[in-house]
Amino acid sequence: MTSVKDLVVKDAPTADAPGRGRFAFTDDYSVFDWGKMPDEIPQKGAALCTMGAYNFELLDVNHVPTHYEGVVDPETGEVVELGEASAPPTEMVIDLVQVPDLPFEGGAYDYDAYHGGAGTNYIIPLEIVFRNTVPVGSSLRSRGAPADYGLDVEEWPDEPVTLPEPVVEFSTKYEEQDRYLSRAEADRIAGDADVDALEELALAVNHVVTEQASEGGFDHQDGKIECAYVDGTVQVADVVGTFDENRFAYGDQQVSKEVVRQYYKSYDPAWVDAVSAAKAEADERGVADWRDLCEAAPDPLPADVIDAVSDLYRAGTNAYTDSDWFDAPDVEAAVDAVRDL
Repeated sequence: MTSVKDLVVKDAPTADAPGRGRFAFTDDYSVFDWGKMPDEIPQKGAALCTMGAYNFELLDVNHVPTHYEGVVDPETGEVVELGEASAPPTEMVIDLVQVPDLPFEGGAYDYDAYHGGAGTNYIIPLEIVFRNTVPVGSSLRSRGAPADYGLDVEEWPDEPVTLPEPVVEFSTKYEEQDRYLSRAEADRIAGDADVDALEELALAVNHVVTEQASEGGFDHQDGKIECAYVDGTVQVADVVGTFDENRFAYGDQQVSKEVVRQYYKSYDPAWVDAVSAAKAEADERGVADWRDLCEAAPDPLPADVIDAVSDLYRAGTNAYTDSDWFDAPDVEAAVDAVRDL
């Protein structure tokens, strides 16, 4: 399904009814939209599955609708709540909805065709992004002035900025290169789903994750949700509030996939530059797949970096869930190790 998890279908969805399946989380990782990278991060999949399931169950307590049904116990194979699992799970049980084809013709994506095949249930082809802070280099700074987001300054400062209220934005989900959308364009792409409902759902998820992160000593900076439309209602789909989907900090150190992304900028700058060039060329040519235009491939990570990032995922999950799911260093030690990379 994606570069970091696989989808196992038990009952396929139809035009009239959702189905049922499982996410099988792997130890793969992806940065800069590349897809599967050349190596793995041990136990990353179990950490993401554990953290994602924990958040889904928090959302359920807070009456936020989701497609989550439980996790698969690694020893018994039974579907259970996370707290009943005998070990960190790597499989999550979910309701499935349809994902119609999204044709790309004449340099444009055909969303009318997508919704024409959607029936009564479908993945809404948007990512709903929420931001609590605006780091240096954030694309948000290029899309508006500080005053547009409630800040009482004329220019963006040369440091991260905490927003007075969370900001919600919409971007594409299935296009080869994500792009941010106006609210009107997002409403068109959402089909029968209402963008106001999507925004409300994103703010609810952000509130729950931010509170839980704070209890574990984390600063929840930003994240996203993906949603399903099912018989007139909207529910949270995919996975929420993990170190891959969201950006967290512990003190002044990033605790998320951002660690690997930033490391590659200095470790393999030729590949990072080649990715940027390929994306720009794809835009100029009006083609969807920029990877075929990329003139370089990423180098594998050094072993000590893989070990440090694995410790970070596992220690971070322990701290976030306030449980010792993994045999890992404490979160302070794990954070210190990646700070020194």
